[in-house]
Amino acid sequence: MTQPTFAQIKEGDEIPTLTQNCDSQRLVLWAAGSGDYYQIHYDKDFAQATGLPDRITHGALKHALLGRMLHEWAGEKGRVQRVACQYRGMDMIDKDVVCKGVVTAKRTENGQNLVDLEIWTEEPRRPRNLDRRPIGPKDHPRHGNGHPSRLLKCPPTCS
Repeated sequence: MTQPTFAQIKEGDEIPTLTQNCDSQRLVLWAAGSGDYYQIHYDKDFAQATGLPDRITHGALKHALLGRMLHEWAGEKGRVQRVACQYRGMDMIDKDVVCKGVVTAKRTENGQNLVDLEIWTEEPRRPRNLDRRPIGPKDHPRHGNGHPSRLLKCPPTCS
């Protein structure tokens, strides 16, 4: 993927989608790397005993997939400055997690070219189950359109 330049980026642009199937092997690898061995992610009987229909994908894995999508889009010269997330739903094992994003604003601030994005994950049967939002001292919890936790300030610095 070619890194976009700041001049090429326009408000409303969609960034390239990242799709990752989260099968049992991926969840085991994530558990090993993250240290999250909670049984609802790998033991079907345990997950069902807690009331779940099956094992679920780690929320932090979905968070990491969004980070990967951003990193791949920003490229070597870009930099993700700030990301936060809110978990809004569970994804079952053996399903694709689809990461998407759209440019909501771009600006130059203190000599830096900044791009704001709204990003989220989707699972084909239930869209938008992990949203990202802005964080930081100047950000208000009801940023933008009055809905909490809807936007992301994730400014990659593009040359």
